[in-house]
Amino acid sequence: MTHFIQTIIDALSLGSLYALAALGIGLLFGIMRLINFAHGEFVAISAYALIVPSADVVSTLFIGAWAWPFVIIAILSIGMIVALAANFLVFRRMRTANPQNLMVVSFALGFVIQNLILMVQGARPKVVGLWSSLTQIIEVGGLRVPLLQLVTIGVTIGLLIAVRIFMHSTSFGIRMRAAAEDFRMARYLGVKADLVVGLAFAISGMLAGVVALLFVVQTGVLAPTMGVNLVIFAFIATVIGGMGSLSGAVLGGLLVGVASSLLQAYLPDGIRPFRDAFVFLFVILLLLARPSGIVRLKQYEERV
Repeated sequence: MTHFIQTIIDALSLGSLYALAALGIGLLFGIMRLINFAHGEFVAISAYALIVPSADVVSTLFIGAWAWPFVIIAILSIGMIVALAANFLVFRRMRTANPQNLMVVSFALGFVIQNLILMVQGARPKVVGLWSSLTQIIEVGGLRVPLLQLVTIGVTIGLLIAVRIFMHSTSFGIRMRAAAEDFRMARYLGVKADLVVGLAFAISGMLAGVVALLFVVQTGVLAPTMGVNLVIFAFIATVIGGMGSLSGAVLGGLLVGVASSLLQAYLPDGIRPFRDAFVFLFVILLLLARPSGIVRLKQYEERV
């Protein structure tokens, strides 16, 4: 029983990362019908902002002399700036394009950012020791739980509550929900498209920064392709949760994380390396049962 509970905590921690990434993707899809596959590169470039090249061209942490609140603010700000720059330079000019073209452009933008990172930082992964105190083990009732997992789950819950309050209790959030419901009608009613889309990109970039920090603390490694697998699983989470539904994206992320962790813990040793194949099989079965995802949005089904 203790082992099962620890596995569930591991699953919730992993699912929290997927949920945050899926929420960033779901925000943009809800408003622009943009499946932003460059979101993984937003995570990567936010993570690489933790290091700067020193005089001998060896990457060093800049955070040593900075208090942790300034580090967090800096990384979240960089994530927002990258996302807003992508909107201003690329996606704003294609706002009327169909979703397929937007998806292809997001792929291309992701590869451009990935290769820029390769040019500046090289292909060799970099080891980063960030907030090692979070790796300590906490014993609770016989459970040995890493503090980082509890922090990851707590941060995710706090951000989800904050996003929900923002979307339901502020004028900007209500405008974003109206745009997600019917973008054209919202514009006719006076909602400024540039403001709504810019806010969606800013929040998405901020979430990418949060994921970057949590991911780096967990793995301790930076790599140009570090966001690729993350965004793939986040996209899967968005699909099974229900395209266009923020709550569905979060639920999908948690489900994918739980499925991945449980399979890793309980699959026989001989087939454990094929865990991801079983995760995708789970996704196929779930979509066969509910092709529209767990949370179905009537307005999206009508527009499709």
